[in-house]
Amino acid sequence: MKIVDIKIFVVDCFRTNWVFVKVYTDEGINGVGEATLEYKEKALLGAIEHIKEYLVGKNPFEIEKHWHAIYRDAYWRGGAVLMSGLSAVEMALWDILGKSLGVPVYQLLGGKVNDKVRIYVNGWFAGAKEPEEFGEKAKLAMERGISALKWDPFGKSYLNISNEDLEKALRCIASVREACGNKVDLLIEGHGRFNIPTAVKIAKEIEQFKPMLFEEPVPPDNLDALKEVKERSTVAISAGERLYTRWDYRPLFDKMAADYIQPDISHAGGIMELKKIAAEAESRYIPFAPHNPSGPIANAATLQLAATCPNFEILEIMYSDVEWRHDVTNEALVYKDSYMTIPSKPGLGIEINEEECLKHPYQVHTLRHYTGALTDIRPAKTEFYF
Repeated sequence: MKIVDIKIFVVDCFRTNWVFVKVYTDEGINGVGEATLEYKEKALLGAIEHIKEYLVGKNPFEIEKHWHAIYRDAYWRGGAVLMSGLSAVEMALWDILGKSLGVPVYQLLGGKVNDKVRIYVNGWFAGAKEPEEFGEKAKLAMERGISALKWDPFGKSYLNISNEDLEKALRCIASVREACGNKVDLLIEGHGRFNIPTAVKIAKEIEQFKPMLFEEPVPPDNLDALKEVKERSTVAISAGERLYTRWDYRPLFDKMAADYIQPDISHAGGIMELKKIAAEAESRYIPFAPHNPSGPIANAATLQLAATCPNFEILEIMYSDVEWRHDVTNEALVYKDSYMTIPSKPGLGIEINEEECLKHPYQVHTLRHYTGALTDIRPAKTEFYF
């Protein structure tokens, strides 16, 4: 079997663009992957074209060999653009291998440790502005059986936060906690926005609400800063969505700078690379909680991986999405009582509809984290997708 082509499908999904990659073979067994890289899609397309030049004509089953060659020969190693392109192609190669053998990818990674995985939802707050509105939307999520909610309550603050904005953020968290009682875990998102004293101050203030974790309290480029916050916080600290490969993760592990790790399957190197990162975390008794706010293919690949990791803790999933999510793939998730069942179809268990993807072409979207528009992540017409 040989690879004969790679195509890229960029699909507008309102808050960003999904980037799907499809690898074709001469035997008609094709694989899909996802490289969604918010707001840097044009750079990503070029990286995938470079990867295509290497892969066409190669045996798709030699996944480790190709991963290493693409990573090595890039010379300017790592980074979000190269690693996102490589991640998507790597997923697609595992998909091809699973389909050719008639087994799900998790079987190729040693089989299942988990039949189902606990989820926490992102995007449940869409449209909420005031603390009371967050509480109302939290109640609705809890009624659907959701037991863990994540959101960023800090408006457009950067590095510092005023007493007024912090007070509003605390009222927002209090509203959600009051609405849900102690039945729901709260995950507080920082989006890598604060300096050390501000992050420590926030951690101290939110402790009263018993959050499961405080995610990315400081920018991702200084792990010593992250470690400093972790050591001074009584709230568990999570990080890692903007670290790429096991080499980026090594200093985080050496410093024990986070209580939970959150690598993203679309950015950190794909399925096997996350498996290796999770194994290193397991040896240090650090829970594995993958970052996963992207599209349906990334979600499918992450579920396959989560099935195989003994230290898997909880999986991020978007609460709702654009109405055409159901059209661009054949995604069929099974959800019950805060858990997602691991699919058992061959490969990743998902296919894209190329014609439907083409109906929603690339649109320009920009970062909302510092504009005060964080909750504007869904169109007026929105559907639950699980």
